[in-house]
Amino acid sequence: MKFRSILWTAAPRATLFIRLVVGTVFLSEGIQKFLVPAALGVGRFVRIGIPMPDVMAPFVAVIEITCGTLILLGFLTRLAAIPLIMVMIVAIGTTKVPMVVAHGFWAMAHEARTDWAMILGSLFLLVVGGGAWSLDAKFQHSDSRLPVP
Repeated sequence: MKFRSILWTAAPRATLFIRLVVGTVFLSEGIQKFLVPAALGVGRFVRIGIPMPDVMAPFVAVIEITCGTLILLGFLTRLAAIPLIMVMIVAIGTTKVPMVVAHGFWAMAHEARTDWAMILGSLFLLVVGGGAWSLDAKFQHSDSRLPVP
């Protein structure tokens, strides 16, 4: 019953567009942390002061790849959105908050546009689920004996 409520979605088919944006960006960023570690992976984590960067960068990359893929598929969408929201909160806290202090609000606002889009897109998916064109919806409808929450 709980699993069914996690999959449940009444969101429209257009939710697919939000899933495509959020999933693609996170999948791409996760892969790039492995492809260009000095600039986007361990090296970046060292520069922004993340503890244990040699562990945390690959850990975050795997979260972004795994959850980004789940969101693209629309499978366990709500669960996949939670770690991505946490990743974005840390990203904003470690990179954008110091930027406000150093360069002012507008410089930070410019640099944070993708961060805000990703956190808000992930929050949207957490609230509405994967939408009508998702594996969540397919599994939701495959067992009509279970009640919708």
